[in-house]
Amino acid sequence: MNDILFQLSHADGSAWFILTGWKLIGLTGAMCFTMRWLVQAWHRQRTKTAELPSAFWWISLLGAGLTLTYFVWGKNDSVGILQNLFPMSIAAYNIYLDLAHRRPKATAESG
Repeated sequence: MNDILFQLSHADGSAWFILTGWKLIGLTGAMCFTMRWLVQAWHRQRTKTAELPSAFWWISLLGAGLTLTYFVWGKNDSVGILQNLFPMSIAAYNIYLDLAHRRPKATAESG
């Protein structure tokens, strides 16, 4: 995972950007965090409400999980770990609430 997958260098040959497997995981997580706001903006435009769709929380959980993985095993950075644990727990809690809120509706409609 620490092998160089891609590298951009300055004219003098010094590395400007190095992409490893761990960095790819971290960047994918960061892109998920950006994507969740696009999902929220699309949902808000479509429904004309300020509520957050469940997809927002699932993407948040995925993004936090990927960046947390990067900071735990790829970078070993305690600041990054702490920065991602809290949003990940909030996303997981909101998914739990969303699923718990949907469950009574499904049983009420079938019964």
